[in-house]
Amino acid sequence: MRPSETNGFSIASLVLGLVSILAGFTVFVPVGGLVLGIMALRREPASRTMAIWGIVLNSLMLAGAVIAVLATVVFGLAFLPFAFL
Repeated sequence: MRPSETNGFSIASLVLGLVSILAGFTVFVPVGGLVLGIMALRREPASRTMAIWGIVLNSLMLAGAVIAVLATVVFGLAFLPFAFL
């Protein structure tokens, strides 16, 4: 008897990608989803589509969070001389 294949990593990656869209810009949730998606690609070939969607969603949200942080830092540094007027 062959053990049944599970697709827990790919489902978790997809769910974390969707949660990161709904929860806003965070860094920890997309990183976890990205790691789980990559693990799912290697371990669960039957659920490749869900793993790829999880990787795409988590990558986009992680990139958005990084861009938002960089924009905030640049904007804050640009207006730093005017903070003490």
